[in-house]
Amino acid sequence: MKQPATRGSGPGIATRLLLAQGLVVTCGAITAAGVAAIVGPPLFHHHLLMAGERPNTPELRHIERAYTSANTIALGMAVLIALIAAIAVTWYLSRRLTRPVVQLAAVAERISHGDYSARAAPAAAGPELASLTGTFNQVAERLQHTESTRHRLLADLAHELRTPIATLEAYLDGLDDGVTGWGPEPARVFRDQITRLHRLAEDLNDVSRAEEGELGLVLECTPVQVVVQAAVESLSPRYAGKGVQLLNAIRDGADAEVLVDFQRFAQALTNVLINALRHTPPGGDVTVQTTIDTVSIRISVIDTGDGIPADQLPHIFERFYRGSLARDRDSTGSGIGLTISRAIARAHHGTLTADSDGPGTGARFTFTLPRRPRH
Repeated sequence: MKQPATRGSGPGIATRLLLAQGLVVTCGAITAAGVAAIVGPPLFHHHLLMAGERPNTPELRHIERAYTSANTIALGMAVLIALIAAIAVTWYLSRRLTRPVVQLAAVAERISHGDYSARAAPAAAGPELASLTGTFNQVAERLQHTESTRHRLLADLAHELRTPIATLEAYLDGLDDGVTGWGPEPARVFRDQITRLHRLAEDLNDVSRAEEGELGLVLECTPVQVVVQAAVESLSPRYAGKGVQLLNAIRDGADAEVLVDFQRFAQALTNVLINALRHTPPGGDVTVQTTIDTVSIRISVIDTGDGIPADQLPHIFERFYRGSLARDRDSTGSGIGLTISRAIARAHHGTLTADSDGPGTGARFTFTLPRRPRH
């Protein structure tokens, strides 16, 4: 059961500021009064005698009483003015400080009730509160993004599960009704759909762990060409079976090393190569081009296939996204291979980007990783 938000008891900021200011004014008044009472009269009396006044005369006593009265009035006026100034400053500061704090509390309460779109207005009460408000809004934005991703993931997952479940259900109904008999074809369909569900579960686990930074990378310094060659060789039979040529091109610096988890990065590169194969028709070619400079290593997968429309380019790394060209040519993938690849690239402090001039012009996917300098 959700517990109600607890509100702090005791005086507020304005009251505490006023009490603090009152304490300062009181201490100052007591100190000034003590100094004036103890030090002032003897010193004033001494100066009068030095000026030629005779002791114990009525004139001397009158002058000293006048001094004491004037001192008391001046001290009382000073305390009164200080108290008025303290109240005014306290009122001003309390309004400046409590307004953004109250607003933050109200926004936090809205977020606690599920309104992740709530944002606090920029605070004008100093850089500290402005920084706090900015950080708070960033946290709210992250929460909103996480919640949006969760809803989208659940919707996409339901969509992905619907197809294999519907296929299995149709065959089971056919078997129950005697319309379809058990044989090689139903067995193949069942195996294919179960394999698809298993692959989907594994891919979801990988992408979740990658995006949460929980891959547990085992980083090793590896020649970049070794990583590329391993992915190319593992997919060469699939490329040959489809009639697509797979080329490996590397420029100067083939012995350059990169700090990667060999298995994970090979998985990322393999996903991109499978995606290129899926979108390249027989007779086309895919080139893995490696470019090395002083600070980075770029591994580009360049295909001569379908290409990517401009309106679909910003979405291709989203979970379960398949553009129209992907649906036309092949829909056997889970739709999150590229998402996993980008998450793995980011886990290696690198990037994965995509570029295409449009349908029919092919596409280029580029990994950019920091280069490990030689020692």
